[in-house]
Amino acid sequence: MKETIIEATDIHKIYDTGTVKVHALRGVDLNIRRGEMVAIMGPSGCGKTTLLNCLSGLDDIDSGSVLIDGVDLSTLGDVKRTEFRARRMGFVFQLYNLLPVLSAIENVELPLLVSGKTAREARARAESALEQVHLSEWARHRPAELSGGQRQRVTIARALVNEPAIVWGDEPTGDLDSANATEILDLMVDLKERSGQTFVLVTHDPNIANRTDRIIYMTDGLIVDEKLTERGQRRGRAGTGSGGV
Repeated sequence: MKETIIEATDIHKIYDTGTVKVHALRGVDLNIRRGEMVAIMGPSGCGKTTLLNCLSGLDDIDSGSVLIDGVDLSTLGDVKRTEFRARRMGFVFQLYNLLPVLSAIENVELPLLVSGKTAREARARAESALEQVHLSEWARHRPAELSGGQRQRVTIARALVNEPAIVWGDEPTGDLDSANATEILDLMVDLKERSGQTFVLVTHDPNIANRTDRIIYMTDGLIVDEKLTERGQRRGRAGTGSGGV
């Protein structure tokens, strides 16, 4: 199995509003190793979320290439790309994106039902995912009956229910107070260590970033720096290493 799971080469992304063209990514190169947890940081408007969306295939790129586990996303049509994301990726966003009329367990099992799993299998896997995030007793509660931290736990369970190779997070703790943010990050770090999944997190919070293995810094659509955290250095000394830009 190849050690590098995400390979981006000279990727450019331009948004054309009709009156102005915004060069959001200006030739980004980035490699991320399997099982690595990476934070992407930088000022507002620097291209962090655009990079995450382009790496995950939510947005098309204008030039360059993105390989996920050796698969060039640009060679996949819309349907195939959606299927690939459903099988290989999970997403955790700042604002939860939970359906308010569904219970926690129904929100978690929904991606499985959409992808064709049987109701019995979907329910069993959703129950297991909620157990992993310590929410089994809240499975029948709707989002309005849950705290912000609990809603984000449901979002993480939904992201993990398909056992994806990569979990993408766009400010996953941005809507939480510091205590809940720490709790959610503890949970993601623990799940990552147990499952070996790759996490890529966009964040503005250095406390969050310093809990990852490596921090990527962006300015004006470019990666301008990176550093291994203490955690990443320990992993490197243990022989697992870290990726490189």
